[in-house]
Amino acid sequence: MRHLIRLATLAAFLALSGPAAAQVQIGFGGVAHDSRQPVEVTSDSLGIDQTTGRAVFDGNVIIVQGDLRMAAGRVEVVYSDTGGARSVERVIATGGVLVTRGADAAEGAEATYDITAALLTMVGDVLVTQGPTAISGDRMVVNMTTGSGTVEGRVRTVLDPGSAP
Repeated sequence: MRHLIRLATLAAFLALSGPAAAQVQIGFGGVAHDSRQPVEVTSDSLGIDQTTGRAVFDGNVIIVQGDLRMAAGRVEVVYSDTGGARSVERVIATGGVLVTRGADAAEGAEATYDITAALLTMVGDVLVTQGPTAISGDRMVVNMTTGSGTVEGRVRTVLDPGSAP
């Protein structure tokens, strides 16, 4: 079951009366992301450095894997070399990043997706929208396996007292 804003969110917002930073629980995507699906990448250019194990997609980058979509100005893919086999370790996106899963969307200045930990971290004027609900903050971390996450920093949203979480 998807929860747009959990009850813990209300307590966090009540704590926002002062200038201190707050942390808010969010759900993103609702279900586990299947990282075994094929990945399609489109960009204006691609540079590969075999010695460092990095690939850089530059200009209008769009990455799609199942229902997960990422758009950014530049995406760097970092590979690890484990036992002679290379695998993607993390993806670093910069230049106005937009990540969507179903009806959920998040945007920010930069994003890092740690494949091993299944953690997506976005920083820089983060805005998360889930249907009619919007939450903004300085930083968002989402566990792509569980769909749960946090928004930290100067968090802001509008609560509708007539709707249940």
